[in-house]
Amino acid sequence: MILKFEELDKLFEELDKALTEKVHFYVIGGAVMLYHGLKIGTKDVDLVIDSSKEFTAVEKSLKKIGFTTKIPTLEYKKFDLNQIFVRGDYRIDLFQRTVCKGFMLSDKMKERAQQVKELNNLTVSLCSTTDIFMFKTFTEREGDIDDCMSLAEVEIDWNSMIEEIKQQIKTLGDQVWVTWVGERLDILEDKGLIIPFMDEINKLRNKYFDDIEKKIS
Repeated sequence: MILKFEELDKLFEELDKALTEKVHFYVIGGAVMLYHGLKIGTKDVDLVIDSSKEFTAVEKSLKKIGFTTKIPTLEYKKFDLNQIFVRGDYRIDLFQRTVCKGFMLSDKMKERAQQVKELNNLTVSLCSTTDIFMFKTFTEREGDIDDCMSLAEVEIDWNSMIEEIKQQIKTLGDQVWVTWVGERLDILEDKGLIIPFMDEINKLRNKYFDDIEKKIS
């Protein structure tokens, strides 16, 4: 369990020394919440890397500093998780751009991200709380609903979130993940969270189901 973001600073510095080329990665998940004081600890660090070249460089460097690979468990079945690396208390979940069934790190997400570290070879940015909230609506992992409630207490840019969802669907075509997002948002509404764009989410998931029905009829 990682209890302070400063522990990750040390890891990033170690990784920077092992890298031989420039890499920029984006942190999602519990580590971002830890940074903002919204979580008392996190068991893993979720990293998204944009290019295959950078991804390979990070893989090699993690192995160089003693990390070993692990097979993803069933809780990640909805994710496009490329690799898990472990070393002692550290666990790193590595994604190459695509995070979940086509849903990817977009240019808008990069613009919303906050750069927190720039070393010789490594640049680290934290995805926005809005995008962390959005990613957590894809999952069924224990604690993610509670995390969403905590994130909503800070600040969620609802307009940016629904625009991101619609843009990704426009780019990729109808995607099953919109139904997962809808299901999780239903749960959050039942817990009292006011989500201003639920009508739009309902239209998007209904369209997905209608299109599927047309294909099989």
